[in-house]
Order: sequence, then structure tokens, then C-alpha cells
Amino acid sequence: MSFTDWLKKNVTEARDALNTEITKFKSKDLLEAVIAGCAMVAYADGHVSSEEKQKMMGYLRTSDQLKVFDQNDVIKLFQKYVEKFEFDAAIGTGEVMQVINKFRGKPQAQLLVRVCCAIGASDGDFDKNERMIVRRMCSELGLNAADFNL
Repeated sequence: MSFTDWLKKNVTEARDALNTEITKFKSKDLLEAVIAGCAMVAYADGHVSSEEKQKMMGYLRTSDQLKVFDQNDVIKLFQKYVEKFEFDAAIGTGEVMQVINKFRGKPQAQLLVRVCCAIGASDGDFDKNERMIVRRMCSELGLNAADFNL
């Protein structure tokens, strides 16, 4: 390999690595909001189903903004929020609302709600408790719940 080829290859690799890190930095709040919201919806019936976990992980693997994150870190973050609900639902809800409120009035708010709706429906039953939680999220985010058929 010539020096020029070697240099091009290393510059390209360095640029790609930098772009990945920038994407992670810009998307960290969105990742946390999506995971926190998913945990709240998934825990609405008192337990988290494997379908709900799989749906969330599937979305994160396909999202251009969020697929850059390590899946082990994602699982740990999801578990952190589930544990908050297991300890005390009111505390868990308060912490999730604080995290998602960062997206009030931003275009990502709609994406966040749509992902949470998909999580709620992933086990084949988007029940009234899950719908109520997503409606509350809509209110917190300044969105009309009717826009999401809630």
C-alpha cells in the first residue's frame, strides 16, 4: 500500500470515528428520552414483556441517530428506568417526565411518542393504562394525543 493510500484510509477512518462520536453526543438526550419513555409504557401493566424489549431494541438498531450506541449500554439504561418503576412508580414517572420534557416543542417529540405507541402495541394489546401514559407524555410534550389516535 502506498503512503497516499495509507493516508487516505486513515483519514477516512478518523473522520468516520469522529462522525460517530458527534452523532452519539448529539443523540444522547434523545436516546435517554426514548428509553425512559419506553420503560414507562412497558411497565404500565406492572411488568415488561419480552416483546416490548425486542421492539425497543429493534427500533434502536434501525434508527440512524441511535444505532451508534452500544446495545449493552442501552440495556443497562432501560433496566435503570425499569428499576425506578419497580421501586416506586411515582418516582419513576417523575424522572421519565423530566427526561422527556427536554423535547417539548421539538420535532423529536413526535418521534418519541410514536416509538412509545409502538412499544405499547408490541405485545398485541395497547391497553388503556399504556394509552393513558402515552397521553400524559403527549401533554408533557405539548402534543395533541388525538394526532396519535389516543
